[in-house]
Amino acid sequence: MQRTARLLAVIAGLCASALATEALAQKYPSRPVKIMVGFSAGGPVDVVARIIGDRLGNKLGQPFVVENRAGANGMIAAEGVARADADGYTMLACNSSTITLNKTLFKDIRYDPQLDFAPLTTVVSAPLVLVVNPENPKTANVKSVADLVAAAKAAPGALAYGSGGNGIAHLAMELLSQKAGIKLIHVPYRGGSAAEVGILAQEVLAVFDPLSAVPLVKAGKLRALAVSSAERLPALPDVPTVAEAGYPGFDISFWVGFFMPKATPAPILETLHREIVAAAKDPAAEEKLGSQGVVSVLSPADYAAKIAKETKELAEVVAAANIKAE
Repeated sequence: MQRTARLLAVIAGLCASALATEALAQKYPSRPVKIMVGFSAGGPVDVVARIIGDRLGNKLGQPFVVENRAGANGMIAAEGVARADADGYTMLACNSSTITLNKTLFKDIRYDPQLDFAPLTTVVSAPLVLVVNPENPKTANVKSVADLVAAAKAAPGALAYGSGGNGIAHLAMELLSQKAGIKLIHVPYRGGSAAEVGILAQEVLAVFDPLSAVPLVKAGKLRALAVSSAERLPALPDVPTVAEAGYPGFDISFWVGFFMPKATPAPILETLHREIVAAAKDPAAEEKLGSQGVVSVLSPADYAAKIAKETKELAEVVAAANIKAE
């Protein structure tokens, strides 16, 4: 009898807990939700966070307020969310580097990207465009990835490429170098825009540029050799992927996505995932998001698998190239 009573008490407790969690989800949110962004206002992560936040606020009836805590490649904001109460009122909007790269590059990181967060979904994915300057005499005849590789092999260790510093664009070029068996000199700039200026000024020969390169390509100021994603970029349909250019499996993109603290109740996570996906696919929002990349949403499970795969691949690139945080 005592065992039966204890069992019934446990069952009653579990039912009460489930009902309480369900009730929490039904009235969620009951106050404003904070979206932490680890980068300055106006950047890609901030723009995406504000577009999605506005849509969430309109749909769920409470403001989703963006708070910018810029610094340390997004680590300040990420640590804040990792340590926040898992009650559904603190969200992280971040880029791929914050999740897949920081743990490999920085020794003083104070959060675990895969253990401290519950992934919701990506919202946009932006492939990089491998470009050269057609007005530079050294790259005037470089019209393909094969041409670039041949030029690098003809002058090992003598050709320079630019990037905005340690990040996805830097590692994309290192991965290509490793796959092609070439050695290039890395010239880090203070941000992607500065690297773009560098190639236009003929200071470097090649850059994996973000989508800001597309207008320059169409204007003839830069020549696109390939895109870094697994599929071609709709804005440059005639430009092959790096994989198509001879390096199967090459797939690196800059993405922006959303996370919650790990222990956030499942019903709240389900609500947020559903509403973020709906917001991203809303025609008006999708048009605005198009300036930051291709709208791309994932299930939480697929998002987690993507993070694990990219983290492993980038760690291997960092180790092989002996890259240190700058």
